[in-house]
Amino acid sequence: MTLEDINRVTVLGAGNMGHGITEVVAIAGYDVTMRDIEQELVDDGYEDIEWSLEKLAENGRIDEAPADVMARIDTGVDLETAVEDADLVIEAAPEQMEIKHDIFSDLDEFTPEDAILASNTSSLSITEIATATERPEQVVGMHFFNPPVKMDLVEVIYGGETTDETAETAYEFVESIDKTPIYVRKDVNGFVVNSVLGPFGGEAAWMVSEGVADIREVDGTMVHERGYPMGPFELGDLTGIDIGYHVRKEAGRPIPPIVQEKVDAEELGQKTGKGYYDHEGGEGADYDAADASEDFDWLRIEARIINEAAKLIGNDVATPEAIDTGLRLGAGFPEGPCRRADKIGLGTVLEKLDDLYEEYGADRYEPAGYLEELVEEGNTGEDAGAGFYEYGESADRDYTTINVEHNDDGLLEVELDRQARMNALNQDMMDEIVHLLETVDQDEVRAVTFEGAGDRAFCAGADITGFAGIDPHEVEVTPVFQTVNDFPRPTLAKIDGFCLGGGHELALACDLRVATTDSEFGFPEIDLGLIPGGGGTQRAVRMLTEARAKELVFRGERIDAETAEEWGLINRAVSAEEFDDTVEEFVSDLVNGPPIALRKAKKVMNEGRDQDISVGLELEAQAFGLLLSTDDMMEGASAFMEDRAPEFEGK
Repeated sequence: MTLEDINRVTVLGAGNMGHGITEVVAIAGYDVTMRDIEQELVDDGYEDIEWSLEKLAENGRIDEAPADVMARIDTGVDLETAVEDADLVIEAAPEQMEIKHDIFSDLDEFTPEDAILASNTSSLSITEIATATERPEQVVGMHFFNPPVKMDLVEVIYGGETTDETAETAYEFVESIDKTPIYVRKDVNGFVVNSVLGPFGGEAAWMVSEGVADIREVDGTMVHERGYPMGPFELGDLTGIDIGYHVRKEAGRPIPPIVQEKVDAEELGQKTGKGYYDHEGGEGADYDAADASEDFDWLRIEARIINEAAKLIGNDVATPEAIDTGLRLGAGFPEGPCRRADKIGLGTVLEKLDDLYEEYGADRYEPAGYLEELVEEGNTGEDAGAGFYEYGESADRDYTTINVEHNDDGLLEVELDRQARMNALNQDMMDEIVHLLETVDQDEVRAVTFEGAGDRAFCAGADITGFAGIDPHEVEVTPVFQTVNDFPRPTLAKIDGFCLGGGHELALACDLRVATTDSEFGFPEIDLGLIPGGGGTQRAVRMLTEARAKELVFRGERIDAETAEEWGLINRAVSAEEFDDTVEEFVSDLVNGPPIALRKAKKVMNEGRDQDISVGLELEAQAFGLLLSTDDMMEGASAFMEDRAPEFEGK
């Protein structure tokens, strides 16, 4: 079974996960059958999909009318009928192994022999589930995150006998439904995200149980100093304290006393009105920045998170890239644990684990062999040039926030990829852009394009959580905007979606800007009591009239793409259907144009813009004289006389 062979999908289960997966698959264009054991359950799930599609349409998040998407969805309660023509089955039944075995045994009998059988389980063994079939090589885990319509991540999990062909097809299918897959290459308990996430709540609970910290101190520090979207105890109340309790118990891990106390008292979080916080008589998770403490040992939590990641890497379960992607998209971490570890220093992490292991003697502190190997080899992180990732000045650096493609025609394509944060700029992304532009062989580059991953944003601004805990008096403006501005080859921003704050400044640092009509532009910093800090005030006032520039900055309001074009902020505002063709026209002119002339034109226009006009004219004249002596000029003149396309070589 290959991706091209998948035409019909069946989802087993019409609950939150089942109807959510069904909706995502139908939006992607597949015919899908949603089946559950009772018609009432199926009807409820179907109505939930209709409601969700209407909301997505109202917000402009889908390209089709809801009725067109619904037309691809069939429903039923008879299992054999639902799966008899399925190329892919995704099971989303209750998390009980007996139920899974019954279902997969029936699937083995009722589905076509080449069908892929996938389970959406979040905690059960794929290997064990597959024993109910005669084709374990075609059984794979596809763990969607809740709610599937909003969450981008899907873990693709190998069972003990899953073939590469099965897993690769599942991976490609996830990509085809516009989700982000990561491989989990061994069937370990908790897979990737839940394995690495476990210590976030678990170690925090041990610390409070021991009396070395209180609940608000933990949550306040982890959110306001370390940048996590919510604190460990707030997260526990949201997901249900009993959920984590049962996961630990089934895995045979010790239960922190505070967790046991809450379960015994049936204070399980929001769903019971009380947990670590009071959600009925109180204000819920009522911690704030004042609760953050410099004395709180946050490294104890993060060291354990990093250690779990190192175990997975050392055991060939997942790569650092997969782990970091999983925790960013699946758990909302501000940055991946492997990247954060390289910043902290792996030696520091190992020392913390050794100290804890010596003090407590608990197995959870025993350092991973892979972590010890890295430190022993001197690969202790970013400062050492290598850790979980490769660093240094060479062009071989591993990028974690941008995707780069350098085409044969000289086009360097840069994709900003922090979709969980709408591609918001953080320090890593800015550093990686600077590193790329400073180390790339400029002679091999004709033009550079920047775009945002996904369909929501070019770049929605600066990620405030990425700068948590930084003294504002010590912040230095990153050179990324000036580096883009000064890069000697033409640069083009391909804007589809939000282009705000720092993202707007990045686009303005480019030479050219093409946007879809659905895009929005603005400087919202004023609403935070700030001003644009990456050159936005200066570039805007040079591109626009002073009144327009001040309107953008002072009012903090957004403008649409057509207004941005009218004001002169962008070059073109075109429909989504015309976008790729319009960009291609621009790019073609840039990569096929005379490299030296384009470089000189950019230089004199950029430098002359900030000078007295006489200085600018002098710069222009000097460049013009130099260009008269180039081979490219002779080629351009010859091609014009011969009525042919020029072939510029940059000489």
